[in-house]
Amino acid sequence: MQTSERIRKVEAVIITHKDFGEADRLIRLFSLEHGKLSAIAKGARKIRSRKAAHIEPFTYTSLVLAKGQSFWIITQADTKAGYPNIREDLRKTAKAAYILELADHLTGDEQPEPAIFHLITETLQRIDSVQDPFNAILNFEFRLLDFTGFRPDLFHCVGCHKEIQPQDQFFSVQQGGVLCPECAKLGGSLIPVSQNTLKYLRHFQRSAYSRLDEIKVDENTGREIDRVLGTYISSITERKLNSPEFLNQINHLGKNSV
Repeated sequence: MQTSERIRKVEAVIITHKDFGEADRLIRLFSLEHGKLSAIAKGARKIRSRKAAHIEPFTYTSLVLAKGQSFWIITQADTKAGYPNIREDLRKTAKAAYILELADHLTGDEQPEPAIFHLITETLQRIDSVQDPFNAILNFEFRLLDFTGFRPDLFHCVGCHKEIQPQDQFFSVQQGGVLCPECAKLGGSLIPVSQNTLKYLRHFQRSAYSRLDEIKVDENTGREIDRVLGTYISSITERKLNSPEFLNQINHLGKNSV
């Protein structure tokens, strides 16, 4: 095996880690150069480990990997961005965990996805720096759906293919888009979508983040947006994501403490 095949220098975001053996950690990471990888950080659980702080979840880091028998071995790690505000705020922690969990489920192993990598690092920076990351998360969801081929149709009825009119509509998870009221009469598992919510969904889908920064979505519309996209995304991943439930628990505790 050539040296270039045995050693990899990568930029990566740490998705998760878990204990492995007596003192090691198994790291799940998303790299710029090679997409998703699993790697072992030997001795990372030891108190004096120099790698431990650089391989925490949500860290943007430079890594040197050496090919092992079963996994890549992390031989060097240096933090490029630590996103301290994410670590200090449970809600931001849950939202950061969500975008990484979603990217993990919608991409394959060792498949370079540079556009998704840059989307992840940009979104982590936005979550870290803004007070309310709602717009950043919604932008991430739409861009990731675009990159992975799951863009929902919000402008034409997925039943009759006619242009959607300015009125309340329905969203079909199975068909991946909006159904007009006439086609909705045929039945199926549908989510009502108000005209106002559809307006926001369309704007977020077709706009760059620079055009979304000042938009304020009211609480009721935000809940409806979350219901539509959350249900759609769950159907794509074919599993229940852990991070949204974690965020719900945090919000519930926050309300009870008021």
